[in-house]
Amino acid sequence: MITLRDKIRGCIAGSWVGSAMGAAVEGWLPQRIVETYGFLEELRSYKHYTLYTDWQRPPGTTEDGIERQKLMNMAVIRKQDRITADDLVRVWVDVLDPAKMVYKQEPFDKSLLEMAVAGVPPRELGRLWPFNNVVSMARASHTLGIINAGDPAAAAADVYDVGLVYSAETTFALRWAALYDAALAEALRPGATVDSVLATASEFAAYRSQKSTPYGGYDRIQEEVDRALEIGSRHDDPMAMRDTFYELYAGGEFVVYGLAQANEIVAKGLAIFAASQGNVRTAMLAAVNYGRDTDCLAAVAGGLAGALSGASALDAAWIEQVNAATRADPYTNSTLDINETTEGLHQAVQERIRRQRAALASMEAAPEGYFD
Repeated sequence: MITLRDKIRGCIAGSWVGSAMGAAVEGWLPQRIVETYGFLEELRSYKHYTLYTDWQRPPGTTEDGIERQKLMNMAVIRKQDRITADDLVRVWVDVLDPAKMVYKQEPFDKSLLEMAVAGVPPRELGRLWPFNNVVSMARASHTLGIINAGDPAAAAADVYDVGLVYSAETTFALRWAALYDAALAEALRPGATVDSVLATASEFAAYRSQKSTPYGGYDRIQEEVDRALEIGSRHDDPMAMRDTFYELYAGGEFVVYGLAQANEIVAKGLAIFAASQGNVRTAMLAAVNYGRDTDCLAAVAGGLAGALSGASALDAAWIEQVNAATRADPYTNSTLDINETTEGLHQAVQERIRRQRAALASMEAAPEGYFD
């Protein structure tokens, strides 16, 4: 039996290992990966954000997306419950050091912190930055699916509160994050299957949609999810879909964050999950070798597959290398490793369930006629 702890560890390990491995080839074309590595399946040293630093990152070092996830993890572990935008920003103010943020986070992360410290309300922050359709929330918000394990509707709702620190409420980015975290919450349910996870993603593709759209009466996100799942259903090897998706999403190289749009990353991640049948190793490695925004894609595909099947399919050496790099990282927001993070989140989920049971028991103990 795969336990809840196994599933949480699989989600965290799948997203962290995937991010660390994918970061070494982030932005590469698929052909360059093939020519350089054949098929990349090892953690390698790499440089990131060389505009700001020449820091050569040791193998297993994660990147900016996991730094955002770590902040959400800290907020949930502190609160032992679902979090709000206020809870997350409180953690920012408490733990972030602006002098270190240039090494592992994007410039906008520092700008958001500065605005928060200046007194901008947390839910207004997402209105003030110009990259509203970037995958920042979906690729980092695994935490919201985890704390709402088994409750997809609550996970989607939390995206539309916590996610307002990164995006305005009207953006497609939050809808993609909502359907992803809803699917992740379903993956953590006992008895969840690949089909039930994909059905949940499809169901929540319409979350917060409007009946009348600028696209002639149909919903663009629902159509894109359906297309990705149809492609995934025709393959049992996710690498066989790589060229198809590359043709669908090629471009964006000359647009800021053009390779990291939420629709591309989440749609491809769902298709890879489907073709991999929820195997975290297969899904993560495929994403790493897809080209374009490989670290974000690996975090999405690996995190979802790990939430369904646990971490057992991942190489133990990968996890230990990421843990070692995390403990030694001078610029990370948190040195809690995969195992420590898993324990903190597992305890938080158990505490939330305990409170839910207590509330239900108090209502069930009501005297006859109370609800009349």
